[in-house]
Amino acid sequence: MSGKPNLDRRGFLKGAAVAGGAGVAGEARAQATAPAVPKAAPPSAAQLASENDHPGEAEKLTEEKSGSDFMVDVCKTLNIDYMAACPGSTFRGLQESFINYGANKQPEWLTCMHEEVSVGMAHGYAKVAGKPMAAMVHGTVGTQHAAMAIYNAWCDRVPIILFTASAGPIEDRRPGVEWMHTVQDGAATVRDFTKWDDYPWSLQGFAESTVRAYQLATSQPQAPVLITADGKLQEMELSKAANAKLSIPKLNHPTQAAADPNALREAAKMLVAAENPVIFADRYARSQKGMDDLVRLAEALQAPVVDQQNRMNMPTTHYLCQSARGGALLAQSDCVLSLEPQDIYGQLNKMTDQLERKTGLKIRQTTKVINIGTHDLMVRANYQDFQRYSPADLSITADPEASMPWLIEAVLKEIGDRKPAFDARGQKMLQTYKGFAARARADAALTWNSTPISGARLFAELWEAVKNEDWAFTTPNNYSGNWQHRLWPMEKHYQYIGSSGGSGVGYEPVAALGASLAHKDAGGRLPISIIGDGNFNMAPHVMWTAAHHRIPMLAIIQNNRAYHQEVMHIQRMANRHNRNVQSAVIGTTMTDPNVNYAKLAESYGAVGIGPITDPNDLGAALKKGVAAVKAGQPVLIDAVMQPRG
Repeated sequence: MSGKPNLDRRGFLKGAAVAGGAGVAGEARAQATAPAVPKAAPPSAAQLASENDHPGEAEKLTEEKSGSDFMVDVCKTLNIDYMAACPGSTFRGLQESFINYGANKQPEWLTCMHEEVSVGMAHGYAKVAGKPMAAMVHGTVGTQHAAMAIYNAWCDRVPIILFTASAGPIEDRRPGVEWMHTVQDGAATVRDFTKWDDYPWSLQGFAESTVRAYQLATSQPQAPVLITADGKLQEMELSKAANAKLSIPKLNHPTQAAADPNALREAAKMLVAAENPVIFADRYARSQKGMDDLVRLAEALQAPVVDQQNRMNMPTTHYLCQSARGGALLAQSDCVLSLEPQDIYGQLNKMTDQLERKTGLKIRQTTKVINIGTHDLMVRANYQDFQRYSPADLSITADPEASMPWLIEAVLKEIGDRKPAFDARGQKMLQTYKGFAARARADAALTWNSTPISGARLFAELWEAVKNEDWAFTTPNNYSGNWQHRLWPMEKHYQYIGSSGGSGVGYEPVAALGASLAHKDAGGRLPISIIGDGNFNMAPHVMWTAAHHRIPMLAIIQNNRAYHQEVMHIQRMANRHNRNVQSAVIGTTMTDPNVNYAKLAESYGAVGIGPITDPNDLGAALKKGVAAVKAGQPVLIDAVMQPRG
């Protein structure tokens, strides 16, 4: 027995009758002494209909399929496993069809508490799964909520299949909210940072537009796409005869655009002729093959690779991974190959953050620059994510991962008698690489016993807890001192998914949620997210979605009790203006009171551990958290840490 009363409707009514009889005498006494209260008039039929949204006449029931059923049929032909959404009335027909007609499978409906979570979850999922996830946003207001997460995915060139909805023609809209949540052009709010959108006005149009959207989203350069599902189309009855006239086009899977072979041969000649070539890898690798091919190219040239860490491009255990020496290598270089750069100007130039900003080259004037990427294929006028223009000696517009095998072949044909010189260069790189790990360990030891906890201590203790697991980082290293890349052996493409793209605050918890789901589907990897407290406060309810949908994830809050990047910005301004730098805490810190993130996680149904303030307690807390994640639970560890790693 659970101790809870077994109360059904019949028992409740019986009990209510007994209680009512027993209370007659008491009620009579109360009436004898209490002042008379005038009785309110019963609500009219119109009031009841307005309050309860009941139709004035009997509801006509759909006898066959609905338009939204066909929309589900369309989505089921695509490779979509999940649809994330915060509930909204504009897509009520679609949601009901997905969960009943579609049996809540492929895609499965995932419940989120904010549209930014729905889209950010799809962002993180796609970077691990290698395919899009879908997100549904509610009319005008849901699209506005989702806008920042869409922008992050746009800047990060990540495919997401987005759906929004509208109430339909004016004669079919109910007065009030349906008008406020309806828009003539549902994609206008986000059109500058989506790859394509459409508002199909027929079910056949919905089929063709949705299939086209998936194809466009997954072609390089990848990006979010948006389809508006008209409310009347969703809720209309679809007879067998009408359904028979509809068709769903087959999805085309186009090959990615490889580079012009002549251009690759020219690039190979420039690289082979160079004395000090350097390879910069930015948003290059989407797969393990992409990583392996980069290793093959680097080894063929015995050239160092600087990983910009916007994807997992180069194994940190390879001696040609020389990311820590990026500045010195650039200064010495005579040829630079940049793979899928998001900001080639920033790679090659520096700028001071001063009142009078000064720029300068990081490379010599004579250094040859080769750029292979798809950046120029998706430049828009308004949002400035395309960065400053930077010329290159050879600019190749193509997908570098698809082009890499042909570049390697061209390099191997070109090497000739240059191999001894390459081998000598490789030996120098090997000797330099041997010192990286030792220096990193020495640097980490300097702050070992610091309170608050240092980033180096966190990552060292974390390694001890997960080193025998199939682990993967689901968040960037922006504020973690880059310790995971300095201390950990990172060799698999899924072990790190890179940055947010648009640097929108709140990306870390939502992307970690989606990435953790993809790792679960891939066989139960152990996903690790290091989340800033400022980022986490934008979407703490991701822990509820993780608990509700049984998504194991290890979330470690890097709790410095501030938006510390903004603290530093205000300090810089105060210093520039010759004013009090101590006041920079105003409007930037999260103290008085301090947030207890462990209790917050518990309130959402996840495991909460902490806050951990003593570095000597950290190891045990991490091992406890890892054990809970391996048991299938979402876990949050609140670690009170230094302002920066």
